[in-house]
Amino acid sequence: MVLELTPETVFVLADLADVSDQLLQTGYDTGDPGDVIDQLTRPELWIGAAAGGAFGAALGALPAFCFTGFLVIAGVFGGGGFGVGTGFGPVFGPHISFAGGAAATAYAAQAGKMESGFDYHNGKDITFALGSRPDILAVGAAFGVLGLTLEQVSRQLQLPLDPIPLSICISAVIHRAVFGYSIVGTVSDKANGYFDMGPFEREETREPGEVNGDGEKDSEDRLAVEPWLPEMYKWSHVSAIGLVTGGAASFVAFRLISSGLGVNAAFAGFGISAASLTFLNLGIGRIPATHHMTLPAATAYMATHEDIIVNVGGIDPGGLSVGLVPALIIGTLFGLLGALIGEVHQRIFYAHGGTHFDPPAASIVVTTLIIGLLTAAEVLSWGVWIPGTT
Repeated sequence: MVLELTPETVFVLADLADVSDQLLQTGYDTGDPGDVIDQLTRPELWIGAAAGGAFGAALGALPAFCFTGFLVIAGVFGGGGFGVGTGFGPVFGPHISFAGGAAATAYAAQAGKMESGFDYHNGKDITFALGSRPDILAVGAAFGVLGLTLEQVSRQLQLPLDPIPLSICISAVIHRAVFGYSIVGTVSDKANGYFDMGPFEREETREPGEVNGDGEKDSEDRLAVEPWLPEMYKWSHVSAIGLVTGGAASFVAFRLISSGLGVNAAFAGFGISAASLTFLNLGIGRIPATHHMTLPAATAYMATHEDIIVNVGGIDPGGLSVGLVPALIIGTLFGLLGALIGEVHQRIFYAHGGTHFDPPAASIVVTTLIIGLLTAAEVLSWGVWIPGTT
């Protein structure tokens, strides 16, 4: 039986733990299915998840996600950790509020209940607040509950990856299926496969009848290819921002730990990245999305810096353990990796689809799974905060 960890306390407890005088050996521990049942039979979590999904629908998925960022910042820099647990838990957790908002947007667009003026299909406009229509709020609430269920199954079974973005990705696949969208998307005849962004650069539109339009618009009114961030899809640009933000997040984690903070230092970069999307939501151009770069970067740095492994984790550094500069370099490279994996997913699942499939969420699933598997294989001494590896 594993220790029962709720979304509100899982991150806080890590910071409250004292380093043992006897360093521990770690690897990977599986979870207990009974813990899944214990968590999913708590009615207060269902109430919070339903309210959080409706909250995301009312405000819009991206504004709701910005709230997550500010709460995480407050929790990390405030030192207590409460905001971190709240930002990742019921109501404000992105697997609940963001995923619920994205599903509600897909529903509203398909039902002809929104006309946001978005350049792409309205089902992708996660910046748009959907207001207080009961049916739209109900869709958000339903997908909020779904997000909680998916996240708790993954977390309590201790799958060695971040359960929150995994839930977001599965939720996106489900909302596409439920509301009649293509799961992967339809590649235009004008594009040479999923990875071809050329039609967007040439401002080419879809062929008649190729896909559904918005409201009175037809298929040919939609762009043939719709990249996730129009200013951040070229490989050189993606690589550059991944290296920069990966290095920054790793260094911030280093400084916070030097100041006495524990495991929650891994989430500082994520919180800053998420909160910075407020400017994107306000219409300021060229704001990059970077949380899929900063989170794995800080985590990889903390998983490989020997001083942190011993003094924060209380763990025998039996796996890869290096000094400060090499660990910062490893973190920087994980920022690059997160950026590139995110771009791969946007080209496959977003650019040709009709609803929002979140490239950062998919990227974090992959990068945290890499860290989790390396820990399970004892290449790394610990996975910092990844379930089953601490």
